[in-house]
Amino acid sequence: MGYSITQWLFGILSFLAIMFALMVVFTRNPINSVLYLVMTFFCIAGHYLLLNAQFLAVVHIVVYAGAIMVLFLFVIMLMNLNQDTEPQKTLMTKLIAGLIGGVFLAVLVGTLKGAEQLSFSQTGASQIGMVKNLGIVLFKDFLFPFEIASVLLLGALVGAIMLGKKEIK
Repeated sequence: MGYSITQWLFGILSFLAIMFALMVVFTRNPINSVLYLVMTFFCIAGHYLLLNAQFLAVVHIVVYAGAIMVLFLFVIMLMNLNQDTEPQKTLMTKLIAGLIGGVFLAVLVGTLKGAEQLSFSQTGASQIGMVKNLGIVLFKDFLFPFEIASVLLLGALVGAIMLGKKEIK
């Protein structure tokens, strides 16, 4: 029984994504950690391409790898972190963090265990992630929630500006 190229690509991208994600956690240098996170995002975008969601893959690369990670990189460079100024975590803090992470993993596995497998057997399944179809659904069926989300984001932007504004004396 042979595997298709899609299955091979999925396996390779999954392995790389897991390895880069582990490198994010275990790398001591914050700059290298951010760069590994960017590589993890590229692997996830490859998964979106395998799922025929081209728009989501491009938006994922532009927004996460292009904007947010570059911002994180600049913030880390500006903070100039070193061992002397960074507070060290106690053993109790590390144990509590590990326990909470384990509980979260157990809840996630328990939730996904009962999930049904997705199937796209209806007609037009090959066109499900295309930009044209997404635009039609977004602006025809979900126009009101889309506009509400944009107003909420505008409110958050105005709030962030007001919180960050210096007071003039």
